[in-house]
Amino acid sequence: MRVATILPIGNLSRQAFRQRPAVVARRLSVTHAKIARMKASQPVPRTNEFGQLIGPDVPGWVSPQFPPRAALAGRYCRVEPYDPARHARDAWEAQGDDPRGERWTYSFSGPYADFAAYEKWGIEAQASRDPQFYAIVDGTSGRAVGSCSYLRIDPRHGVIEIGHIYFSPRLARTRAATEAMYLMMANVFDLGYRRYEWKCDSCNLPSRAAATRLGFTYEGMFRQAIVNKGRNRDTTWFAIIDRDWQGGLREAYLRWLDPANFDAQGRQKLRLSALTAPFVERDSADAWPPLPRPVEQGSGQES
Repeated sequence: MRVATILPIGNLSRQAFRQRPAVVARRLSVTHAKIARMKASQPVPRTNEFGQLIGPDVPGWVSPQFPPRAALAGRYCRVEPYDPARHARDAWEAQGDDPRGERWTYSFSGPYADFAAYEKWGIEAQASRDPQFYAIVDGTSGRAVGSCSYLRIDPRHGVIEIGHIYFSPRLARTRAATEAMYLMMANVFDLGYRRYEWKCDSCNLPSRAAATRLGFTYEGMFRQAIVNKGRNRDTTWFAIIDRDWQGGLREAYLRWLDPANFDAQGRQKLRLSALTAPFVERDSADAWPPLPRPVEQGSGQES
């Protein structure tokens, strides 16, 4: 008698019960089972003198420094410590391209009724140590078009998170947007951090898709994690670890950002998602709510 191997369905807990049989059947199908959702890249556990499984040693571990407030320069943008005197007015004007405030739906702050309210936030952001806020400055115009931060900074364990990301319409889906994420990430691993986290509202499907494109591995969902803007938020977790970065993820970014990767019309030749895919052990496509399956495209900078 043949016994079917049941694939994990732990990340389906938020799906409606009536949907589960169809999803499980799909996962048990021969075709779907051949698609590797999780790569077996974890070190083999060892045992101690009591026969208990334990993790590998981390020889010579030294906690990295707290990130210094320093500008990070790239080819298409600069990421600068947030200074309302320098960045607030330009960033506010860039937000004007989103008059309904759609890009603030999942953020902890915004949208702002007027410049005075946004400037007040900027003053508070500048004074904050954790989160540590940065402005994303377009390399061509020299004007701030977005912002982001490091947060939950834990040098003791070498863990840090990227968050509070706001891309104005002027920044979204550009090389500068991707390069800003690369610069923040490269800085973290250059400082010696071991783990770089991305968390978002589980309903924020664009953020979940972006995390996978950028090479983050989906790690699960925390149900009813917080209340944000009067709404329940289930939080979806992703991470990149130093082994990913040192094992080729950094080179994947550099290959995509190379001007030679774009034709005369600015269309990409290689998709970043294709270059980062080998480092994504698991994506959130089947988590709740489910992501639409991507349509293969030959052009466009955000594929």
